[in-house]
Amino acid sequence: MPKKLKGAPGSLHTLRSFDKEDQTIVRVVIETPKGCRNKYKFEPKMAAFKLSSVLPEGMVFPYDFGFIPNTHAEDGDPIDVLLLMDQPAFPGCVIESRLVGVIEAQQTGKGENARNDRLIAVAEENHSYSELRDVTDINKTLLEDIGQFFANYHQARGTKFKVLGIRGARHAYRLLKKSIKRGKAA
Repeated sequence: MPKKLKGAPGSLHTLRSFDKEDQTIVRVVIETPKGCRNKYKFEPKMAAFKLSSVLPEGMVFPYDFGFIPNTHAEDGDPIDVLLLMDQPAFPGCVIESRLVGVIEAQQTGKGENARNDRLIAVAEENHSYSELRDVTDINKTLLEDIGQFFANYHQARGTKFKVLGIRGARHAYRLLKKSIKRGKAA
């Protein structure tokens, strides 16, 4: 019988949210790659990534989408991250990144309202987005398009997604720290 390894694949609870030496570097676990119609979600009980839905024909994720481990957002899941980088990654890939902002949002569905913010991050290892330091460095039309993608994505799933505002890197790090505290309490 094989020995069970501490910190083996699937035990994302052992992965730190921040880089130990540099607290501005966060670790993003990719669930769904850029350009993909399939929406994947990490299932802790299975210790695997599971297909959670398929987007309608012609609709794909505009950027890599994932989460920061050991966090607990207001919607009950790990905090979501939209990751800007040169090429798509793959489900389960861990990308060291820096936060540049947050899309604050309200999600409504099944008679419930919940905050469902999306952090925006830039991969440390990339070329196209290497100069971005804050959400104010991103084209406003692109930010509106990203908000519209999430509204369309939720509409296809029978829920509503309303962008409440877009805030910068400092606010994104504050939200992340709150979600880490909730994660420790959960």
